[in-house]
Amino acid sequence: MSHKVSIVIEKDDFGYYAYSPELEGCQSQGDTFEEVMANIKEAIELYLSTLSEEEIRQAVSKEIMTTAVEVRLA
Repeated sequence: MSHKVSIVIEKDDFGYYAYSPELEGCQSQGDTFEEVMANIKEAIELYLSTLSEEEIRQAVSKEIMTTAVEVRLA
């Protein structure tokens, strides 16, 4: 069975960092975008393999929203 899981990817001077806001503590890193994508997918699969089907349903059913806000500085 497959599940869609939200991830956030951040790039910094050292490479890429990814985490899932739905799965507390599930994170990974990589030198390239492709590497971090492969690594976070593996981390999510390992994380989910430790949960029951009910726990998985609860985790992946969380509503995650992202947006941008404009702020003014004085």
